[in-house]
Amino acid sequence: MATKTEIESLVYLLDDPDPYVKSEVKNRLFELGEKAVPLLDQQKNETKNDSEKELINEIIQYITYGNLEEDFLDVLDGGLSNLRQLERAVFILSRFDNPTLREEEYMRKLDRFADMISGKIQYQPDETRQIHILMDFVFEELKFTGSTVDYYNPDNCYINRVIDRRQGLPISLALIVLFLARRLNMPFYGINMPIHFMLKFKGDKEEVLIDPFDSGKVVSYNQCYFFLKQNGVDPKSKHFEITSEAEILARCIRNLIQSYAKLNAEHKVESLKKLLNTVEMMCK
Repeated sequence: MATKTEIESLVYLLDDPDPYVKSEVKNRLFELGEKAVPLLDQQKNETKNDSEKELINEIIQYITYGNLEEDFLDVLDGGLSNLRQLERAVFILSRFDNPTLREEEYMRKLDRFADMISGKIQYQPDETRQIHILMDFVFEELKFTGSTVDYYNPDNCYINRVIDRRQGLPISLALIVLFLARRLNMPFYGINMPIHFMLKFKGDKEEVLIDPFDSGKVVSYNQCYFFLKQNGVDPKSKHFEITSEAEILARCIRNLIQSYAKLNAEHKVESLKKLLNTVEMMCK
């Protein structure tokens, strides 16, 4: 059983210039396996050295990747056919960045968010008003917003970091709305439009497109057609069809791959590609 002192010593020795020492230290950490993760995580939180934090995080990721992959595959084996399963999958994906993430805490946060407006939604029969209540709550009261300054930051992709920082990509902001809408029994769906992920509300009387990156504003099909043409994409009707949970998950992973590729984090890119290949098989 590892002790805190041993973990501190091992982490310290990771900076040793002797490659043999570094190799032996890593072998010992990998030998300890998941038993060392709580102490490694504690050491990561206590150190003020950013490079040491990153190194410890990489070691934890390496040790825990097998369990993450196993949990990920378990969700996919369930069919990934509804938003509840998708939510579970994207939180497991967040463990790729934060292996010790307590997923249930964030799910409870989403529960609390939904509880805050469930009464307003329940007693408002008008679908247009229901849409406005939810959009105002997410983008004005909770202050979720599109990340325009540091768009390719991986933090914009991980759902827990999006909840913490209140900013993200179009698809990650859309997920916040979709997961709340599921709890509120509201008919929101994902639209896998090229370049810019969108939302659709499809109720008994209303059917509208919504841009999650622009404070949840309702947009027209003509605006979307113009946007796609401006960006060199020939608009097709399939671009506005409701997409599957598997397609949404695949796009989330592709965004992460793109973010890490820009950071030259090739080891992370390769691990994510393995997960993506599995998901893409479900999309065929």
